[in-house]
Amino acid sequence: MELQHIFKSPNPIIGVVHLLPLPTSPRWGGSLKAVIARAEQESTALAAGGVDGLIIENFFDAPFTKGTVDPAVVSAMSLVVQRVKNLVPLPIGINVLRNDACSAMAIASCVEAQFIRVNVLTGVMETDQGLIEGEAHRLLRYRRELGSDVKIFADVLVKHARPLGAPNLTTTVHETIERGLADGIIISGWETGSPPNIGDLELAIDAAKDVPVFIGSGANWENIPSLIQAANGAIVSSSLKRHGQVDQPIDPIRVSRFVEAMRRSLTQQDAANVKSSVMLES
Repeated sequence: MELQHIFKSPNPIIGVVHLLPLPTSPRWGGSLKAVIARAEQESTALAAGGVDGLIIENFFDAPFTKGTVDPAVVSAMSLVVQRVKNLVPLPIGINVLRNDACSAMAIASCVEAQFIRVNVLTGVMETDQGLIEGEAHRLLRYRRELGSDVKIFADVLVKHARPLGAPNLTTTVHETIERGLADGIIISGWETGSPPNIGDLELAIDAAKDVPVFIGSGANWENIPSLIQAANGAIVSSSLKRHGQVDQPIDPIRVSRFVEAMRRSLTQQDAANVKSSVMLES
């Protein structure tokens, strides 16, 4: 999969829009208009700051179900995503937490979004929702039934979870791609706001070969120059929020600062590669 075909960039920055609590969630506030307004505000701030794409997820619906979400959540997310899509001309992804990949695929297919994020595509993870089993077989068949070309970006050893046993990261990446048929791989830290280990990113990108690897959490303008050396793109949210606090709205200044830091690092990396190539040819 060529990232440029979706994001118009070989190294995309994907900003996350954390939706306010949706209908049937414990903290639902009773106003879908407020949810839409916040989503529009954050999407506009991310786009203005220069990100290449968005992921929209029901982040504040915690505590999450480990299975299928309520139909009201699917309806609300579909409406919100359509409103954002009409407002911001960026590729959009869907993540239905904690792991309702089929609902995410349904929303994405109906609103013509480009990709979904799946926390557990293959294997079994111990989470605060209990044991979550990947259902790649069900999701891939459902995508085919829908006649959809929505891409699947899958977490490997996802945050806020522990694998059963001690799986090898390289093997897990291989199996997520070759047996789970993931279109992209996401490597995160232990929790929201925690960056992945650079060594893990390097192992993942070696194992993934031509499949893109994304930084899934903890990227900020200070660490992105080093993290992006071992990844193809970044999914970012917490560090872009006011004061870096996850419950605050997106801060456009922080977005611009992050985008500038990552783009500058990539430019310097390209220049260094060209210089090294010239020296070798000489």
